Amino acid sequence: MPNIQPSTILGTHYNDISSFCNDNREPMFITKNGQGDLAVMSIEMYENLNGKQELYRLLDEGMADIQAGRVRHYNEVFDEIEQEILDGHL
Repeated sequence: MPNIQPSTILGTHYNDISSFCNDNREPMFITKNGQGDLAVMSIEMYENLNGKQELYRLLDEGMADIQAGRVRHYNEVFDEIEQEILDGHL
């Protein structure tokens, strides 16, 4: 169940908002004049959300490469990585 609060809570209850977002690992939704206005979340949750977005972007990119035929055998890739390690590039 989302936690929805009016904007007046921002100035007077910052510590409560911070504790809620960090302890529960979920956002608090702030309304202004009865309408949704902001979503407040912990830095940890924000970074997690951005990480998921980046993962989905990379997966989409990989799927597009597969569909376009831009693929290599895994042995070739691992051999290339191993050589880069031996050459001191990784």
